[in-house]
Amino acid sequence: MAQRFELLTTPIIGLSLLQRRPLADTRGYFQRLFCAEELVEFGWTQGVAQVNHTQTLEKGSVRGLHLQLPPHAEMKLITCLQGAVWDVAVDLRKDSPTFLQWHAEVLSAENKRSFLIPQGFAHGFQTLTDHVEMLYCHSHAYQPTAEMGLNVFDERLAIGWPLPVTAMSDKDRQWLLLDDDFEGVNV
Repeated sequence: MAQRFELLTTPIIGLSLLQRRPLADTRGYFQRLFCAEELVEFGWTQGVAQVNHTQTLEKGSVRGLHLQLPPHAEMKLITCLQGAVWDVAVDLRKDSPTFLQWHAEVLSAENKRSFLIPQGFAHGFQTLTDHVEMLYCHSHAYQPTAEMGLNVFDERLAIGWPLPVTAMSDKDRQWLLLDDDFEGVNV
């Protein structure tokens, strides 16, 4: 069986970028977005508990930075179906050598890449185009009591958003800044 995904490494251990390999002919193409059997090789070790779809209308909008705390910590496979985003993952794993470091990748309908984000990472994105659609596969169902978020403007993270922020939710604007006592999350 042909591999439908190629692993592209990132500077953060456990955080993976996947290049999807579509099958194309004169009609167009077929591409696999998720395959538990193939993705286990890249670190996906659980089932899919939820699949979510977002639409963001305005270029420059930010969603995030979100994560679920244990025992509801989740892996995410993030795919851009329409438009383009600057997708960010922040390492919050306690005792990780890359604690509080972030890595970003452009995900787009054209480049056919997906971000495989392990437990213990916060995730968010900024739209680089208008009319963006994203698909998220989650290993655990959303639990409001386990939700945590980071302020996207936190100077301790120093995320260099590529565009001025044009829109974000009130909830995301209200996430607190990290204090010096924050030691990370156990996964």
